[in-house]
Amino acid sequence: MNPMLGNIFTRRSIRAYKEDDIPDEMIKDLLEAAMAAPSAVAKDPWHFIVIQQKAGLAKIADGLPNGQMLRQAAVGIVVCGDIDKAHGQLESYMLQDCSAAIENILLAASQLGLGACWLGIHPREERIDYMRRLFDLPGNIIPISAIAAGWPTENSEPRTRYDENLVHTERW
Repeated sequence: MNPMLGNIFTRRSIRAYKEDDIPDEMIKDLLEAAMAAPSAVAKDPWHFIVIQQKAGLAKIADGLPNGQMLRQAAVGIVVCGDIDKAHGQLESYMLQDCSAAIENILLAASQLGLGACWLGIHPREERIDYMRRLFDLPGNIIPISAIAAGWPTENSEPRTRYDENLVHTERW
């Protein structure tokens, strides 16, 4: 692994957090990183719901079977896409743009010493409906994912899942 890419290789899904809060400035850093992501035709169809209160984090966890770590997280960020703003109003562009923003949040969190975990909402209709009701989302806003973040209680070794068998040169 190239050490110059260490911030990528050290990013891991972290599911256990200390009880310490994350300063508001760091949360803004995460959101600035998210909004630095590429976006098709610079449409920036993303919106971010930031939750820091334990009751709110628990309500999100109630709708995400694999998101129970939100109950201990210092912050949850629900990433939503505005289908009306997406390039050509196409769901695929909206999902790609929001996914780039999500990955930027995860990389920024890792670089700042935080632990974070990406939790899928879209395309599971029951999760989408739950988040729509929970946050009273307008019809054009689609919840894509939630991110749990906090100060990690664990440190993982850098790694890659590089597999030469998945690389095709010049043709399939």
